[in-house]
Amino acid sequence: MAHLPDPSNVKKQLIQKYPTKVARKRSQQIVINAVAEDKTVPEILANVRTTPGIITQRGCTYAGCKGVVLGPTRDIVNITHGPIGCGFYSWLTRRNQTRPEGPEDHNFMTYCFSTDMQDDQIIFGGEKKLRQAIQEAYDLFHPKAIAVFATCPVGLIGDDIHAVCREMKEKLGINVFGFSCEGYKGVSQSAGHHIANNQLFKHVIGRDDTVDPHPFKINMLGEYNIGGDAFVIEDILERCGIKLVATFSGNSTVGKFENAHTADLNCVMCHRSINYVADMIEKKYGVPWIKVNFIGAQSTAKSLRKIAVYFDNPELTARVEKVIEEETKAVEAVRKEVKSRCEGKLAMLFVGGSRAHHYQDLFREIGMKTIAAGYEFAHRDDYEGRRVLPTIQVDADSRNIEELTVEPDPEKYRPRRTPEQLKALNEKGLEVKGYEGMMPQMDNQTLVIDDISQYETEKLLEIYKPAIFCAGIKEKFGVQKFGIPCLQLHSYDYGGPFAGFKGAINFYKTVDRMINTQLWSYIKAPWQVNGKPLLEAELVNS
Repeated sequence: MAHLPDPSNVKKQLIQKYPTKVARKRSQQIVINAVAEDKTVPEILANVRTTPGIITQRGCTYAGCKGVVLGPTRDIVNITHGPIGCGFYSWLTRRNQTRPEGPEDHNFMTYCFSTDMQDDQIIFGGEKKLRQAIQEAYDLFHPKAIAVFATCPVGLIGDDIHAVCREMKEKLGINVFGFSCEGYKGVSQSAGHHIANNQLFKHVIGRDDTVDPHPFKINMLGEYNIGGDAFVIEDILERCGIKLVATFSGNSTVGKFENAHTADLNCVMCHRSINYVADMIEKKYGVPWIKVNFIGAQSTAKSLRKIAVYFDNPELTARVEKVIEEETKAVEAVRKEVKSRCEGKLAMLFVGGSRAHHYQDLFREIGMKTIAAGYEFAHRDDYEGRRVLPTIQVDADSRNIEELTVEPDPEKYRPRRTPEQLKALNEKGLEVKGYEGMMPQMDNQTLVIDDISQYETEKLLEIYKPAIFCAGIKEKFGVQKFGIPCLQLHSYDYGGPFAGFKGAINFYKTVDRMINTQLWSYIKAPWQVNGKPLLEAELVNS
């Protein structure tokens, strides 16, 4: 591996052009990683509003609620209430995939529903139009449920979407519920995830008490079936003999959500988007949760073994080991071949959710080093581990999100494990209700950057010249103009799935193709060809 620049000097270069106040704030959001023996790491500033004027990767609260959490559910009609210009996420924008059981089953994911508010509704109110839209959707599609999402103008004019939903729920006899997920409600899309999950917990989970007699029933939380990831995981679980009750919310249905409380274990993939749902289900219904990661072959094997340890059944353990052995042969053959061409090269990951964390395992498996990483919408615990939750201050933005008070259900609460059994599992090495965070698993002297800006991205590319940069669609083309491949990890472009063993093989081959092609050496940005900037400006103080 080539000699790397001093990260302290890199950090200075990233913030030196900012005004003093902005530089001070960004300095707290850019941390040089240092992992102590007890796995503690430096504190990072996260989940704070982006400084106006900085180009960020983030999405808004509405994007997180409609676009991320509810978007992958196929049989709920999701209506965006607002002007169509605010309704980008009304239509499916990520490559969430779904698989209806039969031709008669509903699939509304390919449709776009919006009230398309006009000027007169902004002035006089849009509740009448929302009521009409719900009625029209019901008459056309007869769905099992209808969800309504508020955009910024709806919150500003004060439309009571929840009153309209209650009225239409009584009139139509189906579940109709709303989300006050106006874009300005939070720091980032993270607030939208929380609003979405709160409403699912209040209005959907727990409505169907039918218990499947299968002995090993789990839910998969925080998996959104990008590019078919959930299909791969479902196949692995089925071969191991594990029953999947519900996935939140990839390849999901309202019926599976309603029945989710009958599972015996919740497995949390993206803890940022959904760990509070796991907590609430445990409090109300008695279902424990563990952290899992099905990104990376070794991580997939580790997660399957964790599930087997939880159920403590010799037959299940044997089936899990058999599947791991069968899959590992094919994975290892590809991994060794690809590693010979990728080892020692640098990667950077700036993606939302847990992706900037989980995908480091895949790069590690083919010998690549992640030199810098960060999240778009993380909180401190995503970086530093769940242990820091008690030290995170509750600010005004956090108070925008409804905090549900949850008590054990007097009829449905059934603890799946006693406190003594959970303690015994922890002593056996199975951490229940915990996650380590990204920083303890990264190397020392790497850079951890929260809410990276476009300017900082370009500086990192100039300084490190990584072999690959992972981000979303907004950043992709800017990165490619530097002659550096950008792997789009929000929707995988046309690639994937990348989950599980087969996904790992796909990932190895994809990265190998991207970083070892000569194509990037031919790409020159216009300013590189001309030898001068296309546009210059000076700051003028009036």
